[in-house]
Amino acid sequence: MDRTYAYPEFVDPQVRPRYTGIPTFMRAPYAEDPAGLDIALVGVPFDGGVTNRTGARHGPREIRNQSSLMRRINQASGIDPYELCRIADVGDAWIEKPFELEGGLREIEGIFATIHRAGVVPVSAGGDHSVTLPIFRAIARERPVGMVHFDAHCDTGDDYLGSKFHHGAPFRRAAEEGLLDPKRTIQIGIRGGINDRKIWAFSHDSGMRVVYMEELYDKGPKAIAEEARRVVGDGPTYISFDVDGLDPVYAPGTGTPECGGMTVLEAQLMVRRLQGLNLVGGDVVEVAPPFDPSGNTALVGATMMFEILCVVADAVARRKRK
Repeated sequence: MDRTYAYPEFVDPQVRPRYTGIPTFMRAPYAEDPAGLDIALVGVPFDGGVTNRTGARHGPREIRNQSSLMRRINQASGIDPYELCRIADVGDAWIEKPFELEGGLREIEGIFATIHRAGVVPVSAGGDHSVTLPIFRAIARERPVGMVHFDAHCDTGDDYLGSKFHHGAPFRRAAEEGLLDPKRTIQIGIRGGINDRKIWAFSHDSGMRVVYMEELYDKGPKAIAEEARRVVGDGPTYISFDVDGLDPVYAPGTGTPECGGMTVLEAQLMVRRLQGLNLVGGDVVEVAPPFDPSGNTALVGATMMFEILCVVADAVARRKRK
């Protein structure tokens, strides 16, 4: 729309009144073609891998809506990701055949492969946690990645109800496929009741660093973030943030909530301390809006997506300067 503004800053849609405009992630520009971008913001509205409470397919849309509350600059870190990188919302990796679980994951892989071939780094909103596996298949074929994983669950299980490709197993599959380096993987916030004492044996046996919630409580977020930096080193690293890693008082709208989790502030502090790592992407998953009519869980999801975007943008900008 051709228009003259009384306030010159309104030329930038990201500083216009937040109740205006078409909802995109962080009010970033919308561009279905990733060519020319540095970072693509991607929705993955798929919850075919959920083992109990569905609803995460609605996560990307509500995260987009709540992300209108985000601003350009991270006051804590000083990072303005839009100043550092060319960023756009490229739409959804939506599935044509969502009833075919393994086929659906291949569809997601294909969409992210297109983004990866364009030399663009993805920051995504799910969807259930099974979607991280096809993202890895797209971006980690050349070499395995390390991972900083925030979650109540290790997600390294195996067959469940006849499938090995559910949201409780993506990182076992990724390690088996050579996409994830378990010795450069840290899992933070693990807790909750279990039915099998060895349910997360794969994490321990493969060399993943598992930080149970009690250790996080005892040592604090600063120490755990430093441990994460030690574990992943300077190799390519991905951040995966499951909102059930947070205590359900902050994120009730998720499929498998576990009481006794971290606060939003603790999560923010840890993600911010990942600045300087060689980050190659990230995601926020398991926001299920039907279980939280208040919209707060989606706001938390948008907030953590912005925190991840900031440290990923810093990493992309540093690589561009080399």
